[in-house]
Amino acid sequence: MLERERVSVYLAWRSLARGSRTSLLLNVAIIGLVFTNMILLPSIISGSVDLFNQQTIDYQTSDILVRPAEGEQYIERVGTLLETIDRVPGVRRASARHAIGATLLARNRSVSVPVTALNPRDEVEVTTIHERMKDGEFFAGGERGEILVGQFVSGSEDAREDLFTSLGGVRVGERIEVAFANGVIRDYVVKGIYETRSYLVDYSALITWEELESVMDGQVDEATEVLVRTDRAHELGVVKRGLLEAGVQEEVKTWREAITSAVEESIETFGIINSISMLVSLVIAVVVIFIVITIKAMNQRRQIAILKAIGIHRGVIIRSYLLQVLAICTLGTLVGLVAVGGIEAWFTAHPLIFPDGELVPRFDPAALVENAAWLFVVSLIAGYIPAWRITRETVLSGMRAA
Repeated sequence: MLERERVSVYLAWRSLARGSRTSLLLNVAIIGLVFTNMILLPSIISGSVDLFNQQTIDYQTSDILVRPAEGEQYIERVGTLLETIDRVPGVRRASARHAIGATLLARNRSVSVPVTALNPRDEVEVTTIHERMKDGEFFAGGERGEILVGQFVSGSEDAREDLFTSLGGVRVGERIEVAFANGVIRDYVVKGIYETRSYLVDYSALITWEELESVMDGQVDEATEVLVRTDRAHELGVVKRGLLEAGVQEEVKTWREAITSAVEESIETFGIINSISMLVSLVIAVVVIFIVITIKAMNQRRQIAILKAIGIHRGVIIRSYLLQVLAICTLGTLVGLVAVGGIEAWFTAHPLIFPDGELVPRFDPAALVENAAWLFVVSLIAGYIPAWRITRETVLSGMRAA
């Protein structure tokens, strides 16, 4: 049995050594490109998901999001709730937010967006919006008569450049009029414009909690949500359980649980696209290997007949072709791994600039192994079929081949 394997290895080696070097290199290059393509799109999709998740944490939900209990519109006695949350082990800081609908008017244009009131001293501990100021400055404390707007709210003077209805390119220092949902109308100076590249966040406006109390004409001790930043050493599930055990009766969710079903469906759609791309790549690999082995076997019909005539078992001959497939796939996979390593190094230093942020493709080692395994499996199947068909010919038919 071992002798047959040695013969298969010898035949495979002789076939590769005596074959066209150019053809071999081309085949290896094609398999390398196929493997790279199988990895590249999933890595970009993974990077996109990571970017969205990080934006969700940094700008919208922080690590844990507390919302009103089912059937309630607001979180009542939010001041007491913040004190309770801040005492829970693993919590770094909590920040209350109160969103109110409003219409902003400037430069003869108007937009209706949510205006969110917050405490700047708490907010800088739980989100990173203050680090994403495109122009102007973030709130320092309890500013009154000032407002921060997202880049999509400020917009451009040319409406054709805007993704959404905007204020026509309003800038820091300009005055805008804000008509709140409770009927109060105020004039504000634009203190800053933030650019997080998150569509939801950049199409909103921010005011301080003190300004909200002025608009409401009284103390406000209710919030629409509370964002909680945790210490990295603590698991979110443990901190969430700690909040519930501390008596927090509102709806408590980790950032992942807070993602809407629409977002989850979008991520599933990415997975479908990834599967289609991998399938196309595997089909290309099958076609390439099938053609290569078919041509080799057809050109070697007479040699195969001679081998069979001198007593070489057809299984030995088939395995020799499979070993050639393995060699081509191994070399191609190595070329692909080198290419993937180069791509990863390049994009780490030069991220892809997408409309929603800087994207760094994430290469998953498990995906590398899985895709390589699929590539080898389909290639072996593609190589086996033509080799099996040719070796079924009788010795006489093979000897008559031109």
